[in-house]
Amino acid sequence: MPQSVDRALDVLDAVASSSGPVTAKALARLTGCGLSTVYELLGALTARGHVVRTAGGYTLGYRVPSLHRAFQRQMRLDDEVHGLLLSARLAVGADTYFSTYRDGDIAVLAGTSASVPATGGFGVGQDPDGHATAHGKMLLSALPRAARLRYLSASGMRAITPRTITSPELLDQELRRVRREGVAVEIEECAPGVACVAVPVPSTGGGAMTAVSAALPLEDFHRHRRQVTRTLRHVAAEAGKLAARQCAGGPPAH
Repeated sequence: MPQSVDRALDVLDAVASSSGPVTAKALARLTGCGLSTVYELLGALTARGHVVRTAGGYTLGYRVPSLHRAFQRQMRLDDEVHGLLLSARLAVGADTYFSTYRDGDIAVLAGTSASVPATGGFGVGQDPDGHATAHGKMLLSALPRAARLRYLSASGMRAITPRTITSPELLDQELRRVRREGVAVEIEECAPGVACVAVPVPSTGGGAMTAVSAALPLEDFHRHRRQVTRTLRHVAAEAGKLAARQCAGGPPAH
């Protein structure tokens, strides 16, 4: 049973990774499964609404958006958070993100990008390179040392650019500065010519740790770093108030 579940998820991931409809034969090649097995798995996924069969092949089904909405609800991520990120992007002209650490993983939960691809070189989803991102540093700085080392051991601290910190000892020095100053910065550690700034969202107690960040071209960073940081602190404070209201069961602000 576990193997069949793994294979079904592999098929679902392959469908999600495709830029368009993908055939069963292509899925068999991508997943290394036999064609008959792929058809069987697709039948189950289709029956549950996770994929849909079209004339050109298989695409994600209508069940997927509802799962995403459920995820956002569980993470207390709603339209108000997206609105805060959008207002920040408009104020500073930078791509903005909302990220979290939960159960050993760092992930970008939401983002607003004025550029395609996004300036920061990453999008919404799990971030295995938290050692190289400003939001990752911000979140890692709040972890107990044992939990931080577990994350770094699992991630491997790969060198993305020549400026990426790949030493746990050097990263510890950096994270001490982050804790002291309350802001995390990375300059060309994740993408050449790009700098990022991140600040923590005030904790409501018991919830996942979160942070807001902005990614912008290096020359803009040098000119507008203080303004970007001020804007992010405002957004983080508002996001913290929103989370506190949600935890208390209060109505959203208008």
